Amino acid sequence: MFKRLPGDEPHRIVSTTPDTAVVFKPAVVPTPAIITLIIFTARFVAGLVRLVWRHPFALTVAAVPGALCFAYGWRVALLLVTPALAGLIAWAILDRPTFARWVGWRLMAFARWFWIYRRHWQPVMTVSGLARHIRGREYVPRLVKVTCDSWADRITVRMLDGQAVKDWTDKIENLSHGFGSESCRVSVAKAGRLVLTFPRRDPLATPIPALPVSDIPTVGPVEVGKQEDGSPWLLRVHGTHVLVAGATGAGKGSIIWSVVRGLLPAMRAGLVEVWALDPKLMELSYGKALFGGRYAADPADCADLLDEAVSVMQKRAARFAGAQRSHTPTLDHPFVLVVVDEVAFLTAYQSDKQLRQRISAALATLTTQGRAVGFGVLAALQDPRKEVMNIRNLFPDKIALRLDESEQVDMVLGDGARDRGALADLISPRPERGAGVGYVRLETSPDPIRVRAAYVSDEDIRAMVGEVE
Repeated sequence: MFKRLPGDEPHRIVSTTPDTAVVFKPAVVPTPAIITLIIFTARFVAGLVRLVWRHPFALTVAAVPGALCFAYGWRVALLLVTPALAGLIAWAILDRPTFARWVGWRLMAFARWFWIYRRHWQPVMTVSGLARHIRGREYVPRLVKVTCDSWADRITVRMLDGQAVKDWTDKIENLSHGFGSESCRVSVAKAGRLVLTFPRRDPLATPIPALPVSDIPTVGPVEVGKQEDGSPWLLRVHGTHVLVAGATGAGKGSIIWSVVRGLLPAMRAGLVEVWALDPKLMELSYGKALFGGRYAADPADCADLLDEAVSVMQKRAARFAGAQRSHTPTLDHPFVLVVVDEVAFLTAYQSDKQLRQRISAALATLTTQGRAVGFGVLAALQDPRKEVMNIRNLFPDKIALRLDESEQVDMVLGDGARDRGALADLISPRPERGAGVGYVRLETSPDPIRVRAAYVSDEDIRAMVGEVE
């Protein structure tokens, strides 16, 4: 009557009427009470050991006053605890960073583990579909550890056997709302373990003023803003190429001018040259004097300037051939950064087909051959579609500012970037909140990093020009 499957036991079928679903009852094995008690005791002891190992300071703070109160009474306990409490308060006032590192964040991690994540873990896992029910038993991913810092909680999770990272990245909205956070990022800690990042606040919500110009000439990573964790955002331009994509008003100019501002000491020392292509005649024209005559706005002039860059690059490559494989900026061979504002106007929207082909070929040559000999390209565009920018994969480092559609995020940062938390399409269109905010995907890491570029005003640009002149 029934098709026999592996493990099926027809005699355990509860009902076989045509209008009733087939139900299989799991086998029940009588277990002595002593074995059950031993199992529960072992689990309790193991959980207690894990708790003490992961939160020793928080448990000490909670257990010591209680033990003193139980042993000697509340008056003696209060007398003994008050000096320690006063010392902790003084420590927090006098040296807040070290207090937060050794005490504050650990206490917060324990409190949020106990009150938020542990308490809601099983319901959130079940409702979001990350838990599994197999043969009447529920399997839930394990909450391994909770750590806190100044802006976010980081949850280490052990996945179920057979789960993939995509199973979690598809559920970031469920996780963020389930644990009361605005967003969630998923990254891989090691095989079988993930780190979920839940921001508690947004340190990039307010604009960042223009950063001071350093007196030390360098072509190394230049500081252009701030990362979400509060650390400086250092953007590498020497030895790579950078593509910046963002809608109108997203803050592409903030990144371009912050890079130029960071390279200004090296430009004064003759170690860096910035060649500027400004087909819109609006962004880079403010600092025309900074570029030493290497400025073009007309499409034909832009094509000529790019051809000249390719020629210089190829001559330098011929000189370096067999002698060196990497570039060190010198006065004779400075680092050349080609900045192109609204590159799509030159590569896709240019009506002159011959001119368009010249520009595309020159950019492709620079991005494929320029890194080793000291040539870099910093290009900005609004529309990241492939038919608009067909060489975007030649840029190792990419920055996605505010974008109009969710699909554009993966176009800029690569497949799966949005699932890992790069929500560039949700950045606020209000300039005071969202201008300059974006996500960076570096050549060395697939995980996007949320950043904000410093705002360089017209007065700051004029001040730079005045210093050069």
